Amino acid sequence: MYDYLPVFDYSIATYLFLGFCLMVFLQLIFVLFIYSRLAFHKDKSKTDDTPPVTIIIAARNESENLFKNLPFILGQDYPEFEVIIVNHQSMDDSQYILDTYARQYSNLRSIKVERNKHLKYGKKLPLTIGIKGAKHDQLLFTDADCKPTGDQWLKSMACHFSNKHQIVLGYGPYRKRKGMINAIIRFDTAWIAMNYFSMAKAGMPYMGIGRNMAYTKKAFHDAKGFKSHYSLSSGDDDLFIQEAAKKRNYTINIEKDSFCYSNSAKSWSHWMKQKARHYTTAQKYQVIKKLMLGIYPLSLLLMTVSFVILLFDSNFIWITLAIYLLLLTVKWIIIGRSFKKLRESKFIAFIPLLDIAYAILTPIMFYATDKTEKNKW
Repeated sequence: MYDYLPVFDYSIATYLFLGFCLMVFLQLIFVLFIYSRLAFHKDKSKTDDTPPVTIIIAARNESENLFKNLPFILGQDYPEFEVIIVNHQSMDDSQYILDTYARQYSNLRSIKVERNKHLKYGKKLPLTIGIKGAKHDQLLFTDADCKPTGDQWLKSMACHFSNKHQIVLGYGPYRKRKGMINAIIRFDTAWIAMNYFSMAKAGMPYMGIGRNMAYTKKAFHDAKGFKSHYSLSSGDDDLFIQEAAKKRNYTINIEKDSFCYSNSAKSWSHWMKQKARHYTTAQKYQVIKKLMLGIYPLSLLLMTVSFVILLFDSNFIWITLAIYLLLLTVKWIIIGRSFKKLRESKFIAFIPLLDIAYAILTPIMFYATDKTEKNKW
């Protein structure tokens, strides 16, 4: 029995083992106290209220998506709501489609922003215009290329508003398609969602997603809109939440009815452009949030390297294996439950491999992408 216990001395292997244990400890802390909050989430913020809501969509050259998806937005089963489409400098048939639908749906309004070389193509200006033009105080945001999972989407999001909760963070998964790139994007989306939902429940909200998020006019005005980061094209869904979500005035919604689906990028280069646009806001994150987002992948990589090295040391191999398998089991259960709640169960079997692969891939993508302001929309 005692042959399985290591002998501790002042060797490099001993220090490496202690470093390995420290990384395992950090992983356990993060998984047990952060990710477990989503894994064992119970929705206690849902109410029976149905306040009047304004749905706002900022669109540019989205005629095809508007034609396909607007009827599903306008056909929501909800007592009182309006839909505002801010047609931002479009050069296609968007306005014609909007005018046609407006004759069919009395609760549809469009606001046209004429082409102007002095205006950026980002979403912050049209969103601000839409918010100012909204009749109702409760606002729900999505994109033109998004389709709700059903006619209960609006009700599912709106019933999470209350006197306490002025912000509702929703989920926007991608439709399942054939191909490796689609699988990678769906895993990335689910992992990011696990992060921002778990962090929000832990009292450290740092983002939502613009294609499925709700907040009140008061929350928008209290945060002074997008003023502090208006110069950046992105940030309407992460930098805004970091300023507006305070004192638990927010909640999350992972009900299946609340999901809003869109199509994933079809090529690696297209996806990289999307990721690059999202990365432009990282410089504005608070140091504590940067550290929290970096602890998990960094400790995972260091733990994995030290684990592999210790496997070649007969003194530490068995205790190292035992600790690693214990951690792996805990992570598999908790992360697996989180993915199940996000309806991405097919990834669960591969979580141990995807976990490490993602920790390697993420910093590579971050440093390999061009994060300058070239992508305006």
